[in-house]
Amino acid sequence: MPLPFLTADRARDDDAAAGADPLGYEDPDRWRRPYRPGPWRVGGAALLLLLASYVLFSAMIIAMAGSLPAAGVCAGVAALMIVTAVRLVRSGVVVSAQGLRRIGLLRSITVRWQDIAAIRTAQQPVRWLGLPRTVQGQALLLQSVRGGAPDTLITSHDADFLGQAESFEKAADAIEGWSAAHR
Repeated sequence: MPLPFLTADRARDDDAAAGADPLGYEDPDRWRRPYRPGPWRVGGAALLLLLASYVLFSAMIIAMAGSLPAAGVCAGVAALMIVTAVRLVRSGVVVSAQGLRRIGLLRSITVRWQDIAAIRTAQQPVRWLGLPRTVQGQALLLQSVRGGAPDTLITSHDADFLGQAESFEKAADAIEGWSAAHR
């Protein structure tokens, strides 16, 4: 029994029932993520925000005790933790009519569709949750027109798709669809 009033994406659920395009071609100039952030990414950001709330509470206690410079340091650390959590949730791959953008924790890289030779899925060793440990999995690879080694966009074992093989396939198909439509 579907309960649409409990979902955050009620408008999307209504559009999907009406047969709307899931890739969102109604506004191709808008940057959009073709998949949802995974539970590992959201959970990590939530834990970081919880820790930031404790640090802010300690900053308040330190400020009431009379040590304003130490409270300022605690508030600065909490602000840095909040910015990191927001950036962690925003990181991933977004697409638009202009090209493909990889948003990382510290930097973003934009590639125009004309500069992409191919986007393909390959079976290869991938990093587990971004850690040095590698496991056998799938990766969506971007081959540049200039040549060289292909860049890994997303993997089946990163923070968005760990334990969700079907979600990885849908995301890879969506990104490949955007590539085919705009190259």
